[in-house]
Amino acid sequence: MMKTKIVLAVLAAFFSINASAQSQQVNIEKTTVKWTGTKVIGSAHDGFIKLKEGHLDVKKGDIKGGKFVMDMNSMTNTDLDSEEYKQKLVVHLKSDDFFGVATYPTAILEIKEASAFINNKASVKGHLTVKGQTKAIVFDVEKRDKAYVASIVVDRTLYGIRYGSGSFFDDLGDKAISNDFTLDVKLVLE
Repeated sequence: MMKTKIVLAVLAAFFSINASAQSQQVNIEKTTVKWTGTKVIGSAHDGFIKLKEGHLDVKKGDIKGGKFVMDMNSMTNTDLDSEEYKQKLVVHLKSDDFFGVATYPTAILEIKEASAFINNKASVKGHLTVKGQTKAIVFDVEKRDKAYVASIVVDRTLYGIRYGSGSFFDDLGDKAISNDFTLDVKLVLE
């Protein structure tokens, strides 16, 4: 009986603390998500992915949670000059070799917890879902005016994206692609 009361008291405290967190919608037009992927030899490709929807839960200025849905069909390339090569790259990234966008049109980042901001910086823990696979992820976020800025490094092989990975294929030479890609996020709230 005593254990039940303690559990109920802890649950009540947890929900009352989180209940006072304010959910703020993301301004999808002003928010940017820039992706960067590199070859092992150092050359890189980059572009943008739009958010489909999202919200950030904030209490007393600190992040308490949030959910962000990325529209993988919106993926673009910005580093190539040729429209033909841009299209080829984006089509390949959307294929099953990479993100399988026909089957998995969205990727989702859910924030589960975050440290308090110190000097406008906090550490965030969450779950990232890519290609239907969800993995824990940790990254730092910086508060700049009304925006939250983060550089999130993602190991694509954890999500079954092995194309061109030297960890899984031999003799790739200068065609080997780094396992990590980066999402540089500038999150702007309404």
